[in-house]
Amino acid sequence: MENEKIVVGLDIGTTKICAIVGRKNEFGKLEVLGLGKAESEGVIKGIVTNIDKTVFAIEKAIKEASDMSGIDIGVVNVGIAGQHIRSSIHHGSITRTSKDDEVSIEDVNRLTEDMYRIVIPPGSEIIHVMPQDYMVDYEEGIKDPVGMSGVKLEADFHIITAQTSAINNINKCVRRGGLEIDDLILEPLASSLAVLSEEEKEAGVCLIDIGGGTTDIAVFHDNIIRHTAVIPFGGNILTTDIQHGLMVMAKQAEQLKVRFGKAIAEEASPNEIVSIPGIRNRTAKEISVKNLSSIIQARMEEIIEMAHTEIINSGYENRLAGGIVITGGGSQLSCLKQLVEYMTGMDARIGYPNEHLGKSKLEAVKSPMYATAVGLVLSGFRSLDEREERYKEKSNQKQPVKVKKEKSTSDFFTNILNKTKGLLIDDLDGKNEY
Repeated sequence: MENEKIVVGLDIGTTKICAIVGRKNEFGKLEVLGLGKAESEGVIKGIVTNIDKTVFAIEKAIKEASDMSGIDIGVVNVGIAGQHIRSSIHHGSITRTSKDDEVSIEDVNRLTEDMYRIVIPPGSEIIHVMPQDYMVDYEEGIKDPVGMSGVKLEADFHIITAQTSAINNINKCVRRGGLEIDDLILEPLASSLAVLSEEEKEAGVCLIDIGGGTTDIAVFHDNIIRHTAVIPFGGNILTTDIQHGLMVMAKQAEQLKVRFGKAIAEEASPNEIVSIPGIRNRTAKEISVKNLSSIIQARMEEIIEMAHTEIINSGYENRLAGGIVITGGGSQLSCLKQLVEYMTGMDARIGYPNEHLGKSKLEAVKSPMYATAVGLVLSGFRSLDEREERYKEKSNQKQPVKVKKEKSTSDFFTNILNKTKGLLIDDLDGKNEY
């Protein structure tokens, strides 16, 4: 247990703050050791708006997860989302000194590091730089350029930026909670690790993560992330619509949505009526489930339409053989899969975070609402761009070889020097004899 790597994911969401403690079992699957959850009152649409309330919720969630797992938590992987997230494609290039040498891991890393120095709007910060396709001497479509020969190395990079103030507020909350951040990860990237299979990412797939305050989009093709976006609407806007449309309280609206709501109004029975207790001795209120579902459908259509627009903007709409995977708490809405398929014309499925989960005592973790938190734990075990992992392995393997070469080279020169000395001595000895 002491030698095992333990990773903690902290999902600072709009409706809940969730902490998950995990380790890898002997089969390489994730084993969840602890889960902590607290109501999030200091976050609106993925952005921290009240430091004290957020710190209190973080401390509560971490304490629960720590007590359940029996592990003292000090370092966490944190997710970031919100309307301020921006993604763009940038082109970068470096010129190498020699075309005869192979492109090395160092060259690839230098090109990637250069992208962190590009000019971005004031008040923003780069959180992820993800290479798309490389070019070596204008040869296009190279996934892994290491080992190729050429002078000019170029690549297109998917760059994700976030507001500096939003990042600082998350850092402040986590530090005040007595924790350190190991890594700050975009939430749709984390969710994708938990619910998407390698085959789907290879074939082309769009992840739609419907949270409380935001809906996150991530488009994959050829195992590489191609597009990300954050839509500023989520499950909470449905609750608000129900509250105003049916003139009920917020808690009642949430319960109506979860227990009786449907994404397609036609699926609801016109005769089904729900009775809600009146406030302060007032008469009970009767609500038609058909009306409730009509309100939900109108808003869900808007969210799906915005998500579909993002898929079109990515330029990969006709290349997504894996269709759409819907996850997050909002994906549990009845008939949502059918509505997504009807509106986009693409295959869809609900994404459960059991793709990489091993046996666990906590069955609750397999709910789509924990997809991001599970993904944050998984991201601690594996790199977001798997090529990075391969480069690290290659550079580790190369290290001892380099040392050997230096040794053998110096030995080679030492041998020559010794032989030369020997010849000179023999020559001098010969001269003395005469």
